[in-house]
Amino acid sequence: MPLRIVFQPYTLHFRMEAGTSRGVLKQKTSWLLKVTDIEQPGIEGYGECGPLPGLSFDDLPDFREQLIEVCELFNQLDLDVFPFNLAIILQQVIPDHLPSIRCGIEMALLDFMNGGQRIQYKNAFSKGEKGIPMNGLIWMGSFDHMTEQIEEKLAQGYTTLKMKVGAIDFEQECRVLESVRSRFSAEQITLRVDANGAFKPEEVYSKLQCLSEFQLHSIEQPIKAGQLDLLTEVCANSPIPVALDEELIGIFDYRKKFALLKKTQPPFIILKPTLLGGFQHCKDWIEIANRLSIGWWMTSALESNIGLNAIAQFTASFDNQLPQGLGTGQLYHNNIESPLKTDHGYLFFDQLKSWEIDLDEEAWC
Repeated sequence: MPLRIVFQPYTLHFRMEAGTSRGVLKQKTSWLLKVTDIEQPGIEGYGECGPLPGLSFDDLPDFREQLIEVCELFNQLDLDVFPFNLAIILQQVIPDHLPSIRCGIEMALLDFMNGGQRIQYKNAFSKGEKGIPMNGLIWMGSFDHMTEQIEEKLAQGYTTLKMKVGAIDFEQECRVLESVRSRFSAEQITLRVDANGAFKPEEVYSKLQCLSEFQLHSIEQPIKAGQLDLLTEVCANSPIPVALDEELIGIFDYRKKFALLKKTQPPFIILKPTLLGGFQHCKDWIEIANRLSIGWWMTSALESNIGLNAIAQFTASFDNQLPQGLGTGQLYHNNIESPLKTDHGYLFFDQLKSWEIDLDEEAWC
């Protein structure tokens, strides 16, 4: 079964400026992959490599050249890929320092092995029988802009909201949270915040104390990654449960994953397959988290619907009732048309809709 991988870049354009503590996003480039086999014409597996600028371990100036090198090696090997050897192939062919490439190829191979129908995992979600609860994401901006986003998410039926904090005036961010909590109790609306590591060591406790007034569910990555001793203290003493996010990036060895979570003992971890090296690595994190009684949820990393679909199906293969961060499919003007839809704060796979992967056939490399 001589499998072949080709790729092409795809630039996604945001419907609105997406503000984070690392700047404002207006567009994002993903690299779409296609796996084919000349002995099985008509079957095409799709995946997505979506490194995030300034965050991904493989946000590299020569990313395209690295992707070419991996695809050429894969194609030269004439591999037979089956469920039992998929993890070995991913480990041997794709270096750890290219997590988004490993994730994208894993998506494409899983799709191909399931018949090229954009089905990576067969479960109640991919069969259209069950939805996945989500948090509604509130991007940074002015008070009015964030309030407008909140009203929109509430009208859409979301009962968990996640707000980015740490890049604009802190008092203004607190005002936004206060405006929600003054109308809805913690039992009615769950509030999460994500600092993206923005709080400085000398201010982290004072800001956490202020935020705790709003009965928050959790705060993601309050301090910059790499400060393990301080992070351990914060996880133990924070008045708000801490969720690790950026702290997990770049850790691929199982023993190091275990050591991190054993030392810091966070209440939660956030898993982004594109940043962590794909589903096999996420399974490691989940297994360790379960052993240590640490909660987790999955979050997309601004992928197109190609990547979001695969991540959602992987998420649905676990019995996790926490709202997930999978609402990014609505962000773009030119997202790929898919069966994914949101309804009352849930993500569904609508089997009555079809995929429309209308790509430039001459752009495949």
